[in-house]
Amino acid sequence: MADKRDLYETLGIKKTASKDEIKSAYRKLAKKFHPDNKETGNEAKFKEVQEAYDILYDTQKKSAYDQFGWAAFEQGASAPGGNPFEGGFGFGGDVDLGDIFSSFFGGGRRTARPHTGPRRGNDSIMRVKVNFMDTISGRDIELPLTIDETCAQCHGSGAKTPKDIQTCPNCAGHGYVKVTRRSLFGMVEQQEVCSRCEGKGKIITNNCPKCNGRGFNRVKKTIKVHIIPGINNGQQIRVKGMGQRGINGGENGDLFVEVNVKPHNHFKREGNDIHLKLPVDFFNAILGINVEIPTVYGKVSLNIPAGSQPGQVIRMRGHGVKDLRSKRPGDQYVHLDIKMPSSLNRQQKDMLRKYRDAIKKDDTLLAKFNKTFKA
Repeated sequence: MADKRDLYETLGIKKTASKDEIKSAYRKLAKKFHPDNKETGNEAKFKEVQEAYDILYDTQKKSAYDQFGWAAFEQGASAPGGNPFEGGFGFGGDVDLGDIFSSFFGGGRRTARPHTGPRRGNDSIMRVKVNFMDTISGRDIELPLTIDETCAQCHGSGAKTPKDIQTCPNCAGHGYVKVTRRSLFGMVEQQEVCSRCEGKGKIITNNCPKCNGRGFNRVKKTIKVHIIPGINNGQQIRVKGMGQRGINGGENGDLFVEVNVKPHNHFKREGNDIHLKLPVDFFNAILGINVEIPTVYGKVSLNIPAGSQPGQVIRMRGHGVKDLRSKRPGDQYVHLDIKMPSSLNRQQKDMLRKYRDAIKKDDTLLAKFNKTFKA
């Protein structure tokens, strides 16, 4: 295993990464390199990513890897530094500690029990783009999937009839066989998955004609996913049993649908708050006005106070997005974009000149500026 790539490098994370960061990195790479992805599908790379996740997400396996690297998972190896009591026993797997100690104190035997029983499949991730308003009110969307379903004819056994299932003669139905190897401490007896039945303990003499003995069929189907009201960009919806196929009859993993929200032309969301830029005529900003403005849940009345200034923000309590769990709404912030006219007719200009002439010269903003300005 000396030529294997560093696990943290494989997932593109730091050694101090949390479990959430490990899972997030894995999901992105698993999606990218999944064999079903025609653009970047790479089965070898996918398996490498899966192996890195299996070790780093497991606290015990991660600890062993951090201390000894790949040597922790080599059968009969000792840890760097030459201390045989400090590693190299693959503590990340199903290892019987009693058997390990017996190998030191007279037993000369160590058994690593292989995973021969049913195992749950890995989770999958899919990203979907949805319209902004669909995340506010919610809606159902349809997603096309290709998944492995348990064969309806043999119910996952892979056999044509129950009589076609026999106990494996190679392992006597145990799913594993005993092998003896020479190690640093002498001859070590271990258990390995039976190569004939692949750990199932059973062999099929006559395959199911519908699945050809696999116990599952790859099918294309369309599933309905409910976009939950209040869901935000990057959050995920879990669809049970729509992930990758289980091993040895184990249940399928789950599918996580990650929501990517298309930007809205006017609303901008921050958490559960909404920001809206509202154009206002300069005379309405000067005199004040009540107007109807849009919110994510419909139009409401807003008072723009007299003397409002460009860039002023008005807070509308309780008019933001309702929280996904508590249903408590955020706020809406209205940013006033006060517009000055670019062209005036003669009558409008005359009215503004009268307004200007009615102001004392010393009270103009320019006069006040010049009074206080110091070079």
